[in-house]
Amino acid sequence: MMPSRNLLLNWHNREAYWRLMRADKPIGIYLLLWPAVWGLLWAANGLPPWHIALIFIGGVILMRSAGCVINDYADRKVDDAVDRTNARPIVSGEVQPKEALQLFLLLVALSFTLVLFLNKATILLSFAALFLASLYPFMKRFTHLPQVVLGAAFSWSIPMAFMAIMGELPLWLWLIYIANLTWTVAYDTAYAMVDREDDLKVGVKSSAILFGRFDISAIVLLEVTTIALLAYVGFITELHPSFYAGLAIASAMFVYQFTLLKTRRREAYFKVFLHNHWVGLVIALGLLLGLLMRTS
Repeated sequence: MMPSRNLLLNWHNREAYWRLMRADKPIGIYLLLWPAVWGLLWAANGLPPWHIALIFIGGVILMRSAGCVINDYADRKVDDAVDRTNARPIVSGEVQPKEALQLFLLLVALSFTLVLFLNKATILLSFAALFLASLYPFMKRFTHLPQVVLGAAFSWSIPMAFMAIMGELPLWLWLIYIANLTWTVAYDTAYAMVDREDDLKVGVKSSAILFGRFDISAIVLLEVTTIALLAYVGFITELHPSFYAGLAIASAMFVYQFTLLKTRRREAYFKVFLHNHWVGLVIALGLLLGLLMRTS
């Protein structure tokens, strides 16, 4: 059955839309959620207001879904040449490109509706978030570092959280921003290593291709930078030692990931990517304890 031209009335195709948004694979939601949680906790000096937390959680889900849709739209002519992506809904014909754009706009509109409940400065910052999310899928044709653009997009919830709660952007928040950016480049490089051979065939660029045989060394350097920056922010904000315990556990998890990367197996690269969800969770829990125990 061919999809209807009217997205909103095409209910029979909702399962394909669900997969197009990658709602069946929530790892991207988790990886986008943790930096938002970091920002909310640091900005609130503890637990954030519940309504702001709910807005950010909803925004994360909607914008991650929108990002997946626009990514598949941008890659619709190359995904069929990559083993991991050749069954995606646009490539298979289950969803037409026009429908994908309609779905993207719907998700963005819903996300923007949530932002309207925040202050004006945060609303203005949300336009940068949309720009970065829309830009990333097309950058892999022009630069070997699209992962940097992805990191910039995934980290943008941090300044938005500070503006929503504090009404200002202290300079030290950008250290958290950079820490998350380097972490994102690290785990997405591991993800890109899965597709490296296919990407070389179709002419798509990535950090995995750029780093070449130094890919694992680059990932380790990026992860060390992430831990060092977060530790410094913890120091200048005078967090309780429990925060550093969380960073220590995260560091041990990075060591485990290194042992996987050294096997040079595609399934190991993908396992490393998925494992980073737990890294973000551990850091978030350490941060929460570091804030609450400092102020108790």
